[in-house]
Amino acid sequence: MNRSAIRENAFKMIYGMEIQKEYNREQLELFINENNIEEKSAVEYLNAIFNGIQESKDVITELISKNLKKEWTIDRISKVNLSILEIAIYEIKYLKLPFKVAINEAVELAKKYGDDVSPTFINGVLASIVNE
Repeated sequence: MNRSAIRENAFKMIYGMEIQKEYNREQLELFINENNIEEKSAVEYLNAIFNGIQESKDVITELISKNLKKEWTIDRISKVNLSILEIAIYEIKYLKLPFKVAINEAVELAKKYGDDVSPTFINGVLASIVNE
């Protein structure tokens, strides 16, 4: 499984937790088992994303909120876009992934799972965070 496929699984996992409003280790284990994810690097990445986003949720939420247009609040962001932003911000800020790679991957996820304006929205918010 390549890194993009692993990241896509991370998105599906985080999105599912956002929808269900359940962020617990059991949900993580269930996701890994139900999707037959056995590759060590994939499991490690999913664990890192899960733990990292949960531990850094307040910081990530604040970064998103500060970089929205004035008339926007975080509550207006779709769960798809929010999940993508959380992963990308965690990768940039904590995993030290080059921001160009993280933004490109996030935009690709937005093209696949978001609505027509998602790629532009994701790109704009992440670019604003990186320029901060």
